[in-house]
Amino acid sequence: MLAANALALPIARAADRVLGPRGCLFTFHRAASSQLWDKLPNRNFYLDIDFLDSFLGYLVAQGWDVVTIGEAVLRSAREADDSRYVNFSIDDCYRDTFELVAPVFRRHNVPLTLFVTTGIPDGTVPLWSVGLEQALLERDRVMLGGQTVRLATPEARRTAYQRIASWWDGPDAARHYADFCAENGIDRDAMHWKHAISWDMLELLAKDPLIEIGAHTVSHARVSSLVPEAAVAELEGSRRRLNERLGINVQHFAFPYGRSVDCGPRDFALARQAGFLSAATTRKGLLRYGRDRFSLPRNTINGGHRNLAAMEMHLTGVAGTAARIAGRV
Repeated sequence: MLAANALALPIARAADRVLGPRGCLFTFHRAASSQLWDKLPNRNFYLDIDFLDSFLGYLVAQGWDVVTIGEAVLRSAREADDSRYVNFSIDDCYRDTFELVAPVFRRHNVPLTLFVTTGIPDGTVPLWSVGLEQALLERDRVMLGGQTVRLATPEARRTAYQRIASWWDGPDAARHYADFCAENGIDRDAMHWKHAISWDMLELLAKDPLIEIGAHTVSHARVSSLVPEAAVAELEGSRRRLNERLGINVQHFAFPYGRSVDCGPRDFALARQAGFLSAATTRKGLLRYGRDRFSLPRNTINGGHRNLAAMEMHLTGVAGTAARIAGRV
């Protein structure tokens, strides 16, 4: 990691001479402390909060502007804009958004965008992957379909998580999770609120001038899989719920999942129809002048991003180019 960090500055300086002004949008879901890192069964869903803290300091020191999505869209529409800017957005939004992440951005006095799935604070989205991970993290064994799954080591927990989550993933995930909770004596409601962001938390965040709040559907639906009427209901419903509950005017949207199979031209048009000013994907790349504001590129950062050199691959667009070559769009 130290060697990789040492390479970051030379890479950055060389890239700036070639690439010039540009925007880079980052997104992630959850954060955890370095001390918890090795124990997490689903650690690639998290960003190391200590690394995020140091990375924000690095960006500010290197002259990058940290901006809201709204400001990024404005800058990308100006042909003469000569700035380098980044945005950080959190998708879904969990309790750690309020407790861990927002305080780090306040400490650096830079903005943060929250794309909220409204079913999370409403308690209508079953957080099955979160509940499964917590059960595997805090127990030394669980029951699964009458069989005992032993969890003696962090590696055993990660293996169990991957196996069970792959099996459950799909339309029957909530039913599988309910059965699992019943078999293991887990209070699903208590588990939900252990991890979910609440409306009370969001009300406080909505009053923070550094926090920008956007919509991320009602139920975290894959928009491309829905008929137009259902897709519009997800988009408009999340925007309306946030506006009414928080007394704000939500202007920006992010597609759940966000790759090319998850959202396309029809869905970009629906986001415009639903009254948004922009819509973001998870297709890697840089934001430059003239980019369609309803298909904004965002670079997902997670457990594999714990050094500055890896982050420079996003800031220079190398990660986006590699993803397109590999067909991961």
